[in-house]
Amino acid sequence: MSEQYAALRGNVNLLGQLLGQTIKDAQGQAILDKVEEIRALSKSSRSGNEDDRQALIEVLHALSDEELLPVARSFNHFLNLANVAEQFHTVSRFNDVGFCQLNPLTQTLKTLTAKAKEGQLDSNHLAETLSKLHINLVLTAHPTEVTRRTMINKQVELSECLASLERKDNLEQERTAILNRIAQLISQAWHTDDIRRSRPTPIDEAKWGYAVIENSLWHAVPRFLREFSEQVKEHLSLELPIDYSPIEFTSWMGGDRDGNPFVTAQVTSEVLDHGRWMALNLYIQDLKTLCAELSMSDASDELIELAGQEFEPYRAVIKKLKVQVAETVAHLGAKIKNKRSDSQDLITDINQIKHPIEVCYRSLLKCNMKVVADGLLLDLLHRINSFGLRLAKLDVRQDSDRHSDVFSELTRHLGLGDYNQWQEQDKQAFLLTELNSRRPLIPKNWQPSPEVQEVLDTFDVIAKQDENTFGLYIISMARTASDILAVQLLLKESGCQFDLPVAPLFETLDDLNAGSDVITTLLDNVWYRGHIKNTQNVMIGYSDSAKDAGMMAAGWAQYEAMDKLVQLADERGIELVLFHGRGGTVGRGGAPAAQALHSQPPGSLKGGLRVTEQGEMIRFKFGLPDVALQSLNIYAGAVLQSNLLPPPEPKQEWREVMKLISEQSCEHYRNVVRHDENFVPYFRMATPELELSKLPLGSRPAKRNPNGGVESLRAIPWIFAWSQNRLMLPAWLGALTGLKAALDKYGLETLHEMSLQWPFFRARLEMLEMVFSKADSWLSEHYDNALVEDMYKPLGVSLRKELEEAISLVQSLSPQNSLLADQPWIKESIALRNPYTDPLNVLQVELLRRARSSEKGSEGDIDNALMITMTGIAAGMRNTG
Repeated sequence: MSEQYAALRGNVNLLGQLLGQTIKDAQGQAILDKVEEIRALSKSSRSGNEDDRQALIEVLHALSDEELLPVARSFNHFLNLANVAEQFHTVSRFNDVGFCQLNPLTQTLKTLTAKAKEGQLDSNHLAETLSKLHINLVLTAHPTEVTRRTMINKQVELSECLASLERKDNLEQERTAILNRIAQLISQAWHTDDIRRSRPTPIDEAKWGYAVIENSLWHAVPRFLREFSEQVKEHLSLELPIDYSPIEFTSWMGGDRDGNPFVTAQVTSEVLDHGRWMALNLYIQDLKTLCAELSMSDASDELIELAGQEFEPYRAVIKKLKVQVAETVAHLGAKIKNKRSDSQDLITDINQIKHPIEVCYRSLLKCNMKVVADGLLLDLLHRINSFGLRLAKLDVRQDSDRHSDVFSELTRHLGLGDYNQWQEQDKQAFLLTELNSRRPLIPKNWQPSPEVQEVLDTFDVIAKQDENTFGLYIISMARTASDILAVQLLLKESGCQFDLPVAPLFETLDDLNAGSDVITTLLDNVWYRGHIKNTQNVMIGYSDSAKDAGMMAAGWAQYEAMDKLVQLADERGIELVLFHGRGGTVGRGGAPAAQALHSQPPGSLKGGLRVTEQGEMIRFKFGLPDVALQSLNIYAGAVLQSNLLPPPEPKQEWREVMKLISEQSCEHYRNVVRHDENFVPYFRMATPELELSKLPLGSRPAKRNPNGGVESLRAIPWIFAWSQNRLMLPAWLGALTGLKAALDKYGLETLHEMSLQWPFFRARLEMLEMVFSKADSWLSEHYDNALVEDMYKPLGVSLRKELEEAISLVQSLSPQNSLLADQPWIKESIALRNPYTDPLNVLQVELLRRARSSEKGSEGDIDNALMITMTGIAAGMRNTG
């Protein structure tokens, strides 16, 4: 690696040496020697030595059953440690040329200042855009996070140790103590089970999400807002108000019931209690500190009135609040454990905390103690505004068919026929009539099926809360206007007293293409237009559209859907909020955040940014306070830049090029995935798809329909399986056909022009470059040779041939004719981990071969080692699903 990554290399070597010592202590010198032999062969293989590549395969295939597990664990642990070092490097003080060389928000504000001085930006427009900045980060309920929480906690402390080591003034004994602590953490991790023993429940998932907020975002958000305000003042000479709150958090954990029978109305209710209990626990810590600090007696009349005739009015107010919060924490704690308690539920509205804190803040300002006011008190106000009463609002998501089934049963019960058999126009007419009616539709004595009752119970839970509890109600597989109206009617029937925004999720190619027509139909209706109060939320699905049509076709369908919706919103004078359901991988819409936002249609971020943060990407982007701060800066800078300096409108010819690429790539993708009769058997043999079900990845089943084939497989295990065998198929299949067709018709010059001038097209190519850097034909071929029956092997050969042609073509379109030339950090990152991921791939092949050939099936160490190779490869690939 180049010198600019010397500090990263040093940390990786340090952690690797200490891991080696742990392996030697725990497993003996012979195992360590074997691991070192494999590592040396893998590095040599990576540098192109074919003999050593063959030797690597032979050594790994010759391992005894007793050696399999410790060798697999060794490389798994090394990759986890490499990820710790890499994540830390992004915020290291020695990283002046890497991923974070200049605060991206500072860069953006400097650019905006320069444009305003040159007269290219109106200062009023700039101030208004800043005031409307809104970023809603949605932590999702199907984590592809394969690392156990106990391991994550150790990795967080390792990062803290690496930061301590960077200090130049460490005494010798201090440095020794830090190194001892690192060795202890690595040893603790080695002697801890790598794999969860059971799948997490939805409550476990919610706790995991809240833990990310507690350990990282709780500290990062006040810092972000404080630094943001200072920078806006410095660069733009604007004062942001103290209640300026552009960052908000939402969760799907415990609210997303789409295809997950374990998320029930009862679970949603429990998750809401957990969220409030955790939030109030965190607020208590701040209140305790403030009680100790705010010993002053000078106070405003407003505070004196609130405190009464107390000698220390700030303490009196905060102490009283602390007692109320503690009482509520005790009440909720008992409720969560199903225990009786005399404690009362006192704090049910965030304003009960916010008001006294604001009074204290204003009093300190009035009494010339601004320096005190702008300390922890201001941080607490920022937290109150960003995290509210439950740390994150909760989205509820359900499949459109589940709502239709409610009305199907109900209309049959009422003797009106079967709602599911009606035409769309008849459905809309029925729903609108009932929405305008004052009488209830659902009879009190009706006893629906358990499935329908569960849907109704969910709406009852919603109706019992207030408007600050929930974010959106999302309808997955939304196809028609009646899908949205059905949810509006169920909300009305539940007696919900507030208007919960309802968002259709357009996620297949056909649904994306029809999205603007569906919203047009709704906006044409007088009742609907009045009900939404001028704001329409729409969710764009990345995962299922890519699985349905391939990455290139899905990317263009998403762009066009957003573009049409933006134009429709402008024509109708409504505010459009687009919600992006991106995953961490390219096959599910993943891309570096700033690049992804700049590649969207102009105007698509006017309503703010609402985006899912999924699985292991939550930890990589928000797992440490410094890293979370950096991620918030990236998002804020990108949204401001996209709104104030939007990307160009694509030329009509460029649109025609993308249309051709989309059509040709989709046709080829579907021909392979849907119509080649050899594809499904090949997929099941060449990847660990069937074995993946053993990996406790999340509370959701891997398939929407347990009896279905590949078509019912969720996008996450679909991507996960192909990333394991390094073919990375979903992220590139079809791209070659589409790009070739465009080259033949429009020529190389047109595609070069698009790459240079259109961020959307450049982003597509760079996403392909990243995938190609992670794909490996030799490993895919190795899986085929060992695991695939002869009659299916030609399909693998043709797919790898297509991959090599696609790499060559994309390389010819990149600025410097090399992959990731513009993203050296990603290139280095992949190169760092490859020599440690390759042995796990080769080992996985051997484990799959042994497991599948055994008459009694895999068991014990083989099963365990197989799961560890899956988690290790996931760590090596960084974005699993």
